[in-house]
Amino acid sequence: MIKMITSFLIGSNKLERLWLLAKIEFKLRYYENNLGLLWALLKPLMDVAIYYVVFKSILKTDVPAFASYLFIGLILWNFFVESTSGTIQILQTKKYLYEYSNMNKMEIYLSTLLSNSIGFFFNLFMFIIFLNFVETDIQGLSLLNLWILPLFVTLFVLSLALSLILSCIYVIAKDITQIWQVFTAALFFLSPIFYKLALFKEALPSLTYINPIAGIIINARKVMMEKSMPDIGMLFFDFGYALVLLLVGFILLNKIGARAAEKL
Repeated sequence: MIKMITSFLIGSNKLERLWLLAKIEFKLRYYENNLGLLWALLKPLMDVAIYYVVFKSILKTDVPAFASYLFIGLILWNFFVESTSGTIQILQTKKYLYEYSNMNKMEIYLSTLLSNSIGFFFNLFMFIIFLNFVETDIQGLSLLNLWILPLFVTLFVLSLALSLILSCIYVIAKDITQIWQVFTAALFFLSPIFYKLALFKEALPSLTYINPIAGIIINARKVMMEKSMPDIGMLFFDFGYALVLLLVGFILLNKIGARAAEKL
């Protein structure tokens, strides 16, 4: 894996090309719509509004600062789902790039995830504004907020790993698209997005570690809303979890991805 990463980074203009591709993809996604970039913000805001009405007004949840609690959970979750579901067919839809140009397959994955990262940081910026100007109980920035960066790196590696695995499985089994939709629907309700953390840990203690998204969301709330240190043990566990999956993804891409053009 280290050899693959090193050989990839040594390329003369690969990083510049990746960033250019990511910006183009991001613009194509939003700029053809009438509301343009605003949709990148409206989507999580509409989700927050829907879940807020259901859980706060109807189910009477007593989670403090519930709108911000939902907001940070949903933007992390949306990045994960967009990055994994959106790349399952990438070896097919962007076949022309690795067949007829000098781009390698990893650049195609990375440019797509970088494009999603632009949307994520835009939403994170809006979340920080919301947290500091709307939530009267939680205001003020802290250096501890910077822990969101290693948490996002963990999420990025996890999403990249699953993108590699899922897209390689798609080469030999197209059903993975439907299976992943069902799995993410279940995982959504098995992650602490709406629930109070204590209830989640009491009902599903093992999922805090088995489900890496749970740990990332829990730690993100600690550093952004509670302004406290993340659970370092959980952070290392989640990062190690993501690295193991990334190794599996690299192996599959090396074995199956090389034959993708013939099979798709």
